Amino acid sequence: MSKHLPQSAIPDSLSLAHRALPAGLYLHIPFCLSKCPYCGFYSVVNSESTEAFVNALTEEVKAVATPLPPLLSTFDTIYFGGGTPSILRIEQLENILNYIHKYFKLTSDIEITFETNPGDVEFSYLKDISGLGINRLNLGIQSFDDRILGFLGRRHTAAQAREAIKYARQSGFKNLGLDLIYGTPHQEIDSWMETLGTAVTYSPEHLSCYELTIEENTPFALKVQKGMFALPDEETQREFFIRTSEFLEARGYIHYEVSNFARGEAYLSRHNQKYWDHTPYLGIGPSAHSFNGSQRWWNHRSIGQYIAAITEGSSPIESFEDLTPEQRMMEEIFFGMRTRKGINLKRFRAEFQVDLELKKGKTLSLLEQEGLITIQKGVLSPTRTGLAVADTLALL
Repeated sequence: MSKHLPQSAIPDSLSLAHRALPAGLYLHIPFCLSKCPYCGFYSVVNSESTEAFVNALTEEVKAVATPLPPLLSTFDTIYFGGGTPSILRIEQLENILNYIHKYFKLTSDIEITFETNPGDVEFSYLKDISGLGINRLNLGIQSFDDRILGFLGRRHTAAQAREAIKYARQSGFKNLGLDLIYGTPHQEIDSWMETLGTAVTYSPEHLSCYELTIEENTPFALKVQKGMFALPDEETQREFFIRTSEFLEARGYIHYEVSNFARGEAYLSRHNQKYWDHTPYLGIGPSAHSFNGSQRWWNHRSIGQYIAAITEGSSPIESFEDLTPEQRMMEEIFFGMRTRKGINLKRFRAEFQVDLELKKGKTLSLLEQEGLITIQKGVLSPTRTGLAVADTLALL
């Protein structure tokens, strides 16, 4: 196994289903033209070091591939996240993909997702990345209301958002996802529903509707601490959530995870499902996380430390943790209660030697009576109302 990966044995308790599934590959591109005040992801407002970064990234790809452990040997999804991946030039992206194709085994039906923002890309750029084999585009629209966009510190306008969607379709993307944010201070439900209504007129294959949350160490966190603004109360946020779910499901979208909706089974985010299903994934780049079924590890957050480690021929991994059976069980419950697919009780019992219906019978019965969960055909899953309080359900 590569010296750039933690040395660990895969425990026998891991289900055969996890062993058989291809893994996901995530690449963190940490550059942004400006930092959004609500964003807690690692990024730097500096694109001058992209060449050194790409060199380090491709070296990491080469290093971890010699050889990869069995559960990370084949990939059927690639996800370019960030940051803003579109800061990279086409030739840099092509170089990265060439390394991936050379050193990793990919399935023939691979899903390759690319995140970008309206206003940051032109038609020609989208056409070029489509030509590289990138087949799923995710646009950070956030809102079609210029007032909301201004509050969120977004660089684009509503007009640019519409233009970006047009460019995406014209450049050949048939799998298009839009990210939206609701629950900003003083936002009326009618304003949000108008944005949602505008979004569905473009028939995106995927919609991610995120409740605005306050992340630590962000400008928004500081403003909240100073009392400069407050988010809507829980009851209002729940109304946003329920109305969103009802509206989109009435228009043919599947509400398959707390924040995610797909226009049919074929358009579920295959990559993100790996996180929720506990399927192994490999992260490349600064702050990227990886998971092999029993162990999680992550790279240096600082791009400087990351590049230095790669340049010196050492591992960019900052730290790792071995997950205990108890931790894996709790994560299985946490993620299961965030998805409509829920928890397969038979598989859960086989993997963790715990019968949830016996151990949590009274709690489950109460939650079922309150309309928060259902147990049908051996599957425990949250209802729409349950998804609205998924974090509470995860405390089973």
